[in-house]
Amino acid sequence: MPPAGVPGWEQAAVSWLLDQCPADYRAYHAWRRHPAALAWVATRHLEAQLDAMRGAWRDVRPELGPVLPPGSLGDVLDSLAREGLRLRAAHRAAGLLLEALRLRAPLR
Repeated sequence: MPPAGVPGWEQAAVSWLLDQCPADYRAYHAWRRHPAALAWVATRHLEAQLDAMRGAWRDVRPELGPVLPPGSLGDVLDSLAREGLRLRAAHRAAGLLLEALRLRAPLR
């Protein structure tokens, strides 16, 4: 991601933010026209994913433990933990982009 203020940084930010959202978000032209709105909705989407991942971590043992093959629960827990870390980093990055986009927005 290029630093904020460098030519082309907003287009790079929009592309990255869309990668963090469901593919269907690409169909909405408003997100490309209003990068701050995209960053705002992307942070909310990432928060929801984090909440879902925390719930999965909490519930995986009682709900899936009995039906998973022996020894596989560790793999599932590891995958959940890795995805949680990825989501936390993406959420932080999206928040920083939102802040940068808010700073460059024209005053009204």
